[in-house]
Amino acid sequence: MKRLAVVMFNLGGPDSPEAIEPFLFNLFNDAAIIEAPGPLRWILAKFMSRRRAPKAREIYKNLGSKSPLLEETQAQAAALAHRLEGRAGEVRVFIAMRYWHPMSGETVQAVRAFDPDEIVLLPLYPQYSTTTTASSLKEWRSHAAAQGLNDPARVICCYPADPGLIRGQAALIGPAIAEAKNHGRPRILFSAHGLPKKIVAGGDPYQWQIEQTVRAIVEILDSPGLDWAVCYQSRVGPLQWIGPSMDEEILRAAGDRVPVVVVPVAFVSEHSETLVELDIQYRSLAHERKVPHYVRVPAVGVQEDFIGGLAEMVETTLGSEKPLCPSDGIRLCPAGYGKCPITGP
Repeated sequence: MKRLAVVMFNLGGPDSPEAIEPFLFNLFNDAAIIEAPGPLRWILAKFMSRRRAPKAREIYKNLGSKSPLLEETQAQAAALAHRLEGRAGEVRVFIAMRYWHPMSGETVQAVRAFDPDEIVLLPLYPQYSTTTTASSLKEWRSHAAAQGLNDPARVICCYPADPGLIRGQAALIGPAIAEAKNHGRPRILFSAHGLPKKIVAGGDPYQWQIEQTVRAIVEILDSPGLDWAVCYQSRVGPLQWIGPSMDEEILRAAGDRVPVVVVPVAFVSEHSETLVELDIQYRSLAHERKVPHYVRVPAVGVQEDFIGGLAEMVETTLGSEKPLCPSDGIRLCPAGYGKCPITGP
């Protein structure tokens, strides 16, 4: 019986108050986040993590002073392993976090001990970006080479309009729309983590892929005249970021006197950006500005359609040597997005 290792990648989060500053340092010391020469980036990361740690500690106090992301990802790994059981030989699903434990070096060691015949790399970022998927895969490959994990690994690079993801999102949005309709004609705010404009201008396909996810959800909701908008959250630093921002859209909803349904369209797991930013900070802003109603849709998590979609992609990619996009390895992104990992037509 063949042995299959699936490696799920996610951001990671601090597991104690003491881990908050080193977690932030790992984040800012990533060349995909801070584009500066190594020594300068290290100095900047030290400065920025020390400066931001007090504010981050206040944020994480709302979550018991730790991130729930590891437990969320462990639940997804268990659900995926269950769906693949009996369909792909002996399967074990591993977790590799980018900025806190278990990190790629630890997970490579665990995968080596399992001694798989095949490896599938599965980022839990539906929309590809150089700052998330590419960074995680680069880190994995570096540690795999250093530890002699030479088994060929197949990659699921992105799945912005995967049917399982879209069905899962739509199933969770439906009840929220019904609730919001009691307060007027609702507007759906599809919120995603933002990026500096210069990263997108440099060929990163993330924003384009976010738009593909949203269009697919709107289509499956099949509600004529649906009021919706895409917006971005989590801005950091002085650079210009893609927009509109979540703040701007909440203020617009307040001016239009419409209830809002907030959908975390780029996050598949609950963490500080959903549980604090969306549930506390933006909800408070909406209340202050007298938005008629504010309802937040859960992240897809272990929703059965979403997990089923992941399982189908894993099975499909086992027969492919190329990174798997929804188009079976054929380039998904328009040619202008040079950072898309698929080089084919």
